[in-house]
Amino acid sequence: MPELPEVETVARGLQKTVLGRKILSVALGKTDFIDDPSALERYLPGRRIDAVERYGKFMMLRLSGRDARAESGEPPEAASLLVHLGMTGNLASRGADEAHEKHTHVCMALDDGRELRYTDPRRFGRMAYLAGEAIARELQRFGADPLLVGKEEFVTRIKARRSRIKALLLDQSVLRGVGNIYADESLWRAKIHPARTSASLKPAELLKLRRVLQEILRKAISLGGSTIADFQDGQGEPGEYQKHHRAYGREGHKCYRCGAILRRTIVAGRSSYYCSACQPEPRGCRPLPLPRAARGVRSKVPKVRTGRWKIARNR
Repeated sequence: MPELPEVETVARGLQKTVLGRKILSVALGKTDFIDDPSALERYLPGRRIDAVERYGKFMMLRLSGRDARAESGEPPEAASLLVHLGMTGNLASRGADEAHEKHTHVCMALDDGRELRYTDPRRFGRMAYLAGEAIARELQRFGADPLLVGKEEFVTRIKARRSRIKALLLDQSVLRGVGNIYADESLWRAKIHPARTSASLKPAELLKLRRVLQEILRKAISLGGSTIADFQDGQGEPGEYQKHHRAYGREGHKCYRCGAILRRTIVAGRSSYYCSACQPEPRGCRPLPLPRAARGVRSKVPKVRTGRWKIARNR
């Protein structure tokens, strides 16, 4: 599922192609992922796209233009189109003469002869037209932006909850935009096991986590995000950051840092990848058995410290 870097990549692409364009008409296909399909058809035509912003894992298309209130002499309500790409969604501008891809479910004709199209084979995304106070109500449930959060606020937000650190990084009410990939990558860089509790983390560890998380997110944005299966930017190009993954999806491989075997466990219902030496398991947390293909890989590190010395084993 696209996370902060992938959504930022798409948003930046749209800023170059649809900013300032007026929506002339809307055509809908399947609508089970749209909060109120009729609102898109009624209120989007005549609106101008004034901004394309990322908000966590969502994109916000800020809209202006005339509406029913303006006709009566009142100032028009602020309006936005909220878009979540789900697992396989894509939002991109295309020439009106270009054939529609399969699974194109929203097509917005623009005043420059192009179309803004939303395609999504699995339709796990979300689209919603928001106006007035509904915008603030929708956004207030999200936490801080991890690229903007300050040191003190980051520590406070983590320490305020009693949970495992991986779960807190995935909690969108704590930090908006971080998902499984970048949580595992930042925890590996910070040498923090994903199952450690917030109470066990020292302020110095949390400050290091904040720093490496921001570094990883910025690097991922510069490389167009990570393409694991389906993600493409607005020009149909895959991301490149998956070539720089050091933990995510690397179960059974050797750690780039120390040579120990990377393992997998389940935290907050998600697979979590970590180094068996650099990120010692807290008490009561055990890795899942290694897949058969990885059992012959030998670790360069003979011992792992997990509260007491244990011989590293490949199971």
